Amino acid sequence: MRYAYFEGAGGPEVVRVGEGAKPEPRAGEVLIEVMAAGVNRPDCAQRRGVYPPPPGESDVPGLEVAGRVVALGEGAVALKVGDEVCALLGSGGYAEFARAAEALCLPVPSDLSLVEAAALPEAAFTVFDNVFTRGRLAPGETLLVHGGSSGIGSMAIQLATALGAKVVATAGSDEKCAFCQSLGAELAINYRTQDFVAEAKAFTGGAGVDVILDMVGAPYFARNLSALALEGRLVEIACLGGAKLEGANLWPLILRRLTVTGSTLRARTLTQKAAIAAALREKVWPLVAAGRVKPVIAARFPLEKAGGAHALMESSAHMGKIALVMRD
Repeated sequence: MRYAYFEGAGGPEVVRVGEGAKPEPRAGEVLIEVMAAGVNRPDCAQRRGVYPPPPGESDVPGLEVAGRVVALGEGAVALKVGDEVCALLGSGGYAEFARAAEALCLPVPSDLSLVEAAALPEAAFTVFDNVFTRGRLAPGETLLVHGGSSGIGSMAIQLATALGAKVVATAGSDEKCAFCQSLGAELAINYRTQDFVAEAKAFTGGAGVDVILDMVGAPYFARNLSALALEGRLVEIACLGGAKLEGANLWPLILRRLTVTGSTLRARTLTQKAAIAAALREKVWPLVAAGRVKPVIAARFPLEKAGGAHALMESSAHMGKIALVMRD
């Protein structure tokens, strides 16, 4: 099979494509003939040498795929050869074949292409767990999504809207703000020209938002606390702007009974990720099937152009998800 790998740590120029043996599914796993794989920022971090795969996982990058089941490992009984699935992986998605835990495979919704389905798992798992489980977003509440035009942001806007919340999003251009509004955001704030705290407060009549999904990190921490309503929840899922806080004032946290939480997905146990998969099947997949939630594909690249996909990801010029297509 063909697969992508990194020739050392570095920029997109270190991405290479090689050939090797197909992996064999282990107990509880299936082997997927991959039609497409999603490209995510953690893949870029792995390429830079700062986010290695968990022990026992492939060195091939790629956290999500869609394709057809071609082999079953021992104990895999829920799926059969020929089933079309999308799956969350620990690694290994940038390849023509990939192993996946059967418990982390979900059916491809009937109205989605395999390329669209490949862009679902990472965003859906991340958003559902962080916004609704950790952030406890409820119908009628207001969610502020930073980076609303990203793959994660576009999923958060659609899912929160579909489940009865109001959404405010930030983005870095007027075009991206319009994109966020087309997905259901009631207010989109250009963070380059507007103060998101003031705008979010005005939108909520001065009360503040109930939940914030943040990917920026330390530079936004104090401003995020200011934008939260009483008993609001701040959920951190990345630190693209930096991770270390300097001179943070904790009094807003105490006086307004705020909650700060966060998580990563890749290192979680199979049991924990399987529980999220089960919740997605019950609560999110019907929304996808009904067309109320759908991944937006910003660009498609062949496997040989995976370095270009990484360059686009790191430029932040895209709106939605980036996909690698293994086969026409």
